[in-house]
Amino acid sequence: MKIAYFDCSAGISGDMILGALTDLGMDLKKCESELKKLNLPQVELKSNPVLKNSISALKVDVSPQNEHAHRTYKDIVAVLKNSSLGKDIIDRSIKIFHKLALAEAKIHSKNVEEIHFHEIGAVDSIADIVGAVIGLNELKIEKIFCSKIHVGSGFVKCQHGEIPLPAPATLEILKDIPLYSKGINSELTTPTGAAIIATVAESFGNMPEMTLQKIGYGAGSRDLEIPNILRVWLGETEEVSSNFKTEEITLLETNIDNISAEQISFAAERIWGGEILDLYLTPIQMKKNRPATMLSVMVKNENVEKTLERIYSEIPTLGIRVRRINRSILSRETTTVETKHGKIRIKIGKKASKIYSAEPEYEDCKKIARDKNLSINSVYEEAKEVAQAKLIH
Repeated sequence: MKIAYFDCSAGISGDMILGALTDLGMDLKKCESELKKLNLPQVELKSNPVLKNSISALKVDVSPQNEHAHRTYKDIVAVLKNSSLGKDIIDRSIKIFHKLALAEAKIHSKNVEEIHFHEIGAVDSIADIVGAVIGLNELKIEKIFCSKIHVGSGFVKCQHGEIPLPAPATLEILKDIPLYSKGINSELTTPTGAAIIATVAESFGNMPEMTLQKIGYGAGSRDLEIPNILRVWLGETEEVSSNFKTEEITLLETNIDNISAEQISFAAERIWGGEILDLYLTPIQMKKNRPATMLSVMVKNENVEKTLERIYSEIPTLGIRVRRINRSILSRETTTVETKHGKIRIKIGKKASKIYSAEPEYEDCKKIARDKNLSINSVYEEAKEVAQAKLIH
């Protein structure tokens, strides 16, 4: 399977993406020809090799620039739907613009349909977004991964006046994605770049296992103290889990041998939180034949720091192991079935339309068992039987 890894050490923008994809082999003239299908003012794409801190990269410029048309989200969707571009390119581009529109709507307290794109509604920004989708499609990249994103700092002037960096729209788009700033006084990540990568990337963090084949270098406009480039690594990896959905998460582990079982139980309850995916305790044998307990906590990558803080606050440990792991997951939903004992929620695990598991909600079964003086096993088995008959054919 062909995959790409976006290394955003100097942030990400639409023109940087176009430059990197062109360096990887995207045909810029073919992309320009495809963009004509939008029936907008004539778009020209030009690429030039530049040096950024002695590293060679491609700078792609889109003209016309700074067009003053203020298109709404609805206008842009109409442009895309009325074009003769391929359906997959249209659908993916609309998703990116929708992410932008949601962010702008949240910031300006408006409905999505009311949002007027200013800079982003100009032809050059539309070309950046649709051109990036065209390039990803042409290069036949099946999955995209991304590093943590460098966002920059300072202030920038726009249609609304001077605003802080990262721009509010950029931050809104990048919620739940790992970000950082090393104090560089410049806009490293733009709303356009943020919306593209937030829409197309599978996960953010470490580079996935891959056989590296080629590296594309896309240049930003400014000269900075760091190389102002986006590197896109293209390679192959073996597809796993028979197309089941996978995600990268973090496993935190520490060994405990200096508090009582009662204290461990209490600490585990305190560590639990809404952001934790799973927590479990394993009996282990440590040095000098000392019995101990290993605490394991699974969290999403963006929740690592707050979970580490919680563990260190509750457990007297001097170190916690941090490992990135991949897990295969089923899509999850909850429904309710009517049993002879009452209504019970059922947790369903499925892929597409196929249901693999249907498990009664423990708390519902426990309440009915207590209220009606029944064994929880009889309530559970009744719910399981009804769920199997109604949901799994």
